[in-house]
Amino acid sequence: MIGVLHTEGDRAEWAFPADPMAVRRARAAVRAQLAAWQLEELGDVTVLLVSELVTNSLRYASGPIGVRLVRVPAPREALLVEVSDPLPDPPLARSAAPDDEGGRGLQLVAGASRRWGTKPGSAPGGGKTVWFELALPG
Repeated sequence: MIGVLHTEGDRAEWAFPADPMAVRRARAAVRAQLAAWQLEELGDVTVLLVSELVTNSLRYASGPIGVRLVRVPAPREALLVEVSDPLPDPPLARSAAPDDEGGRGLQLVAGASRRWGTKPGSAPGGGKTVWFELALPG
């Protein structure tokens, strides 16, 4: 079950249970919100990066996974995307060998986004948020 926390104005937030369907549900929610904001042009890259971060949360944390989108106004004009989970440890970027099946998620985030980072979570008990920013088209 998806917990829709907010989807009005320039902000949208959801909470997903930590189960394998979370990735698919997060992708669908993000794509639908971008369409509502007429930002379909950012759909593929945003969905790819959200998928990577939600997958990381599923792999290492147990508990709800939060996804938040914010349209940041001028002068930055950006799409801010945050993925939160209850695990306080920040993700570690690693160098994947050519034949490794994993280990490239944060490299994708760093390469495809304008900026990215981590911050402590604001939920009770802490946790963390991994965020990235994409330039708005136009």
